[in-house]
Amino acid sequence: FLGRRGGVSTGVVAGLNVGLGAGDDDGAVAENRARAVGAVLPGARLATVYQVHSADCVTAVEPWPDADRPHADALVTDRPGVVLGIVTADCAPVLLADRLAGVVGAAHAGWKGALGGVTDATIAAMEALGAQRGRIVAAVGPCIAQSSYEVDSAFAARFAAADAANARFFAPGNPGHAQFDLEGYVAARLAAAGVQAVDRRGLDTCADEARFYSYRRASLRGEPSYGRQISLIGVS
Repeated sequence: FLGRRGGVSTGVVAGLNVGLGAGDDDGAVAENRARAVGAVLPGARLATVYQVHSADCVTAVEPWPDADRPHADALVTDRPGVVLGIVTADCAPVLLADRLAGVVGAAHAGWKGALGGVTDATIAAMEALGAQRGRIVAAVGPCIAQSSYEVDSAFAARFAAADAANARFFAPGNPGHAQFDLEGYVAARLAAAGVQAVDRRGLDTCADEARFYSYRRASLRGEPSYGRQISLIGVS
């Protein structure tokens, strides 16, 4: 899970911005992505998807050209030398691995994708490549924390309609509002799906400006753009 430190971007997205839609210089984004991949799996090729807040997962045999990236929010692979990348700016990045099977996955879990089952789809796609969910380990990376994530009553109602037990992920907030625990919800979905080991980073992207980009922080300030950080996993 990489944050904003160490890159070449300048201005409001200064640092390791990897977002193609952040209004950044294309050369800076390419350099930042190359640095990120080199730090995690040197010599690997980066596979990403066009993220649309869905519950869809695809299998990466090799990277797609930028213009042909599938619209999805998770990807899996068993190919050595292919590193999977998910970009976020408050949503929860989830990295998964069955080391014995040599199968990895990466998911972008915003509230909509998380509620729709993007992590469940990722686990199923990993199983199709030979993974076993009882062997899969997962980590939920830096995302907006409950203390920073104010939502309205209609938002909370969506989760209550799906499962009354989801009330445990909401804390009282301002009148007509609540505070949503995205990280806790995603971790619970992983555990309910049979993942035995789920690590939670407990890092708030919105509150920690020095380390992370944040869509909500930028929106609250009325900033013209915001950067994206990347989370990577691959088979060596």
